[in-house]
Amino acid sequence: MSPTTRSVAQSGVTSAVSVYMRQVYQWMTAGLALTTVVAYGVANSPAIRDAILGNSLVMILLIVAQFGMVIALSAAIHKMSAGTATGLFLLYSALTGAMLSSIFVIYPIASIANAFLVTTGTFLAMSVYGTVTKRDLTTMGNFLFMGLIGIIIAMVVNIFLKSTMMDFIISCLGVLIFTGLTAYDTQKLRRFGEAAPLDDGTAVRRGAIMGALTLYLDFINLFLMMLRLFGGNRN
Repeated sequence: MSPTTRSVAQSGVTSAVSVYMRQVYQWMTAGLALTTVVAYGVANSPAIRDAILGNSLVMILLIVAQFGMVIALSAAIHKMSAGTATGLFLLYSALTGAMLSSIFVIYPIASIANAFLVTTGTFLAMSVYGTVTKRDLTTMGNFLFMGLIGIIIAMVVNIFLKSTMMDFIISCLGVLIFTGLTAYDTQKLRRFGEAAPLDDGTAVRRGAIMGALTLYLDFINLFLMMLRLFGGNRN
C-alpha cells in the first residue's frame, strides 16, 4: 500500500470513528437531559410523585419495564429500525428519570449538584483516557464486570442486613468500578466505530444508540454511587 493510499484509508477510519462517537455522545447527552427534566418534574409534582414512589406496584412495573427495554435493545437492536431503537432509548431515559425523582426528596439540591459535577468531571477524564490510551483495556473490563456482579449481589444482601459499613464499601467499590468501565466502554466503542459503515445510516444510528445506552448507564450508576458516598441526606 502506497503512503497516499494508506493516508486515505486512515483518514476514512478516523472519519468513521468521529461520526460514530459524535452520535454516541449526542444521544447520551439527550438521554441524560431527558432523565434530568423528568426527574425534576416528577419530584416537583406531589400527585405524580406519590403515584409513582408511593405505589409499590407501579415501582415494580417501572423496574421490570426498564430491564425489559435494556434487554430488548441489547439483544434485538440489529432487527429494529433506527426510529424504534431511538424511541426505546428515550423512553428508558424518561422512566429512569421517574425512578430517580426520589433523590430530590432524599438529598439536598446542593449535594445532587456536587455529585453531578464530580461525576461529569470523572466521566470526561476517563472517556479521554479510554480514547487516547494505547493500552488494551479488555482484561480490565472483564475484571470490572465481575466486580459489578459482586456489588449487585452485595447490594441485594445489604437490603436485609442494613449495614452502614457495607453500604459505604459498596459505594466506594461502585465508584471505582464505574470509573473503570467508562474508560473500558469508551475504548470498546471507538474500536466498534472504526468499522462503522458510513454508507448505512440506519446501522450507524442503531450502533450509536447502543453506545449511548452503554455510556448513559455508566454515567448514571457512577452518579448514584457518588451521591451515596458524598451526598448527605435531608435528615
